[in-house]
Amino acid sequence: MSVAILLSGGMDSVALAYWKRPRIAYTLDYGQLPADGELRAAASVCEALGIRHCVLHANCREIGSGDMAGNKPLKLAPVSEWWPFRNQLLITLAGAAAIRDDVSELIFGAVSTDAVHADGKREFFDRITKLMEFQEGGVRVTAPAIELSSAELVKKSGVPLSILAWSHSCHVGAFACGVCRGCVKHATTMNALGYGDY
Repeated sequence: MSVAILLSGGMDSVALAYWKRPRIAYTLDYGQLPADGELRAAASVCEALGIRHCVLHANCREIGSGDMAGNKPLKLAPVSEWWPFRNQLLITLAGAAAIRDDVSELIFGAVSTDAVHADGKREFFDRITKLMEFQEGGVRVTAPAIELSSAELVKKSGVPLSILAWSHSCHVGAFACGVCRGCVKHATTMNALGYGDY
């Protein structure tokens, strides 16, 4: 049995991959607009770290909402990039691959600011891991950085700028738009780390 990570290619999952060094990384193309940028970033990080990279495709854009799906957020949306049950969807899809690959633990790169979403809270991860462990395969879901900010995670992980620079955080395209919530978070975190001129 081994450990795998859900590697979106964003700075949080990149830092977590560097810190935890899982055997396998799953990147999902589920119909989100920034998929090409996320896949490119994740592949580069996996190559640099010697992690086996598995790409999973499941086009779910029809049920998506907000920035990442390229349409208006639903009335329930707490923020513009909200996609209904997104983390649950990603964990379920990666969990199926994890069973195939004899993985016992699936790491998710949630940080403290993700609590703006119900599925970014510690309570969600406590519940989803119980559900996953209840089912065949008994895959455990963990979120080691759930109490940390993005900047704290990057510092704790020790990920060098040469690896972190591959990360892709834009919510709306394959290249950074500079104005979406993902790009703003990326810039804010880089400034907090002292990379403001990067």
